[in-house]
Amino acid sequence: MSRPNILFLMPDQLRHDFLSCYGADFISTPHIDRLAAAGMRYRRAYSTSPVCVTARHNILTGLNSIRAGVLSNGQFIRPDYAACGINTWPEILGAAGYRTAAIGKMHFYPWDAMMGYDERIICEDKRWLRIEDDYAHFLAARGLRKLHGNEHEGYQENRGAIVHQHPFDCSWDHFVGSAATRFIRDYDSDQPFAAMVGFPGPHCPYDPSPEYAERFDPQDMPAAIPEVEGEHPQMRQANINGNKMPWNGIDYSEFTEAHKLKIRAHYAGLVAQIDDLVGDILQALQDKGLMDNTIILFSSDHGDYLGDHNLIGKGSFFEASTHVPLIACVPGLEGGRTSDDLVALADVTPTMMQLAGCPLPEYVDFQPLPGLEMTEPPARDYLFGMMGGGWMAFDGQWKLCKYSSGEHMLFDLENDPQEVHNRIRDDSQRHHYQRLDAALTNEIMRSVTLAHQDQLVYSKDLSNDQAFGQPGWQRPYPYSL
Repeated sequence: MSRPNILFLMPDQLRHDFLSCYGADFISTPHIDRLAAAGMRYRRAYSTSPVCVTARHNILTGLNSIRAGVLSNGQFIRPDYAACGINTWPEILGAAGYRTAAIGKMHFYPWDAMMGYDERIICEDKRWLRIEDDYAHFLAARGLRKLHGNEHEGYQENRGAIVHQHPFDCSWDHFVGSAATRFIRDYDSDQPFAAMVGFPGPHCPYDPSPEYAERFDPQDMPAAIPEVEGEHPQMRQANINGNKMPWNGIDYSEFTEAHKLKIRAHYAGLVAQIDDLVGDILQALQDKGLMDNTIILFSSDHGDYLGDHNLIGKGSFFEASTHVPLIACVPGLEGGRTSDDLVALADVTPTMMQLAGCPLPEYVDFQPLPGLEMTEPPARDYLFGMMGGGWMAFDGQWKLCKYSSGEHMLFDLENDPQEVHNRIRDDSQRHHYQRLDAALTNEIMRSVTLAHQDQLVYSKDLSNDQAFGQPGWQRPYPYSL
């Protein structure tokens, strides 16, 4: 094959600082570390829309969340997206001759949509128990079914930290890892492949298999970042209310340090499970002789607070929620490198396109990852975050977060990496606020304008256009600027 295969590995809700290649000393992740040793590790990578569907949609389309109209887990791209001039990345790579595959969690609506992939092996969200996907059929053939966390001992008492009843080889992540390994071992086409592998873990419930749960002592876990009393009361209450809903059903009103440490130990167990499965995938590539012709990307859709700021899950622009791992391994390029450039999770989309030899659509909001010997735009001055309830502007040191609750935050990450000193009311730092706010306002206005491009009739004067003056004129759709 003259063109490289592309393999994108993406665990769900994996924060960067629970990997040993990102400095964690309480866990060993040798297989993911192997990727870092063979490639480029981005130390400042961020999910700019840090919940499951929004982040995955950024990747799927290359559009930011305002432009796509996907600002929460309850939204998805309109069904006639192709008529609006949009193509998904698997459609673009497929048209260029790639065989595309989606293995594991994709979080599409409907859940079995293809969205341009040639094939799918589906194992959806750990919270979507009623979905009759390939994993459900796998379990049924073994006399098992998907289980809610509340069907396990200690679910409420331990705030979602449980040991799963199913053996490891029947877990969500093992099913996905095995399917990916099988896909590689069985692949015999002359076409290069482009496959995305979506592990459902380490997303809650925090449910490792027994042999992995036993590896980690809660007392060995790093302590959670403390909450600044009274700093974000509405965010905290919304976090409590959201987790009481049936998908989770846990009341985090009382959330002790012991709860947080136990959750972190179970989360570490899930990370270790995934690391071993990544090792199986890498072994399959090696056994097939494909390592030297396969580009491997590794990242996550967002992080998990794990008790930081007295929160659980994700959805804000705190580091625990938005700072993700991102590793790119390109055969022929020097390994073991790191980059401090500001990069976005969805930069993987134009990166995959360029590495596959595809021209970038002009509508793409993200940019190729630096340091991979591709056409590179100038380094970013800012990263912009967009959610239904909040916006962010971040220059690598100063981070401005504005939430619909009215809770606004300004952090100096160089001197306050734990984000416990909100400088929003500090007059001596007002120039940073004004600079970031101006940049953020400009980007939001740009995105809102482009979000309505499918309604655009013209961008030049039609008053003297002869064709426009004739009966039956039809406006071009979509109109290209």
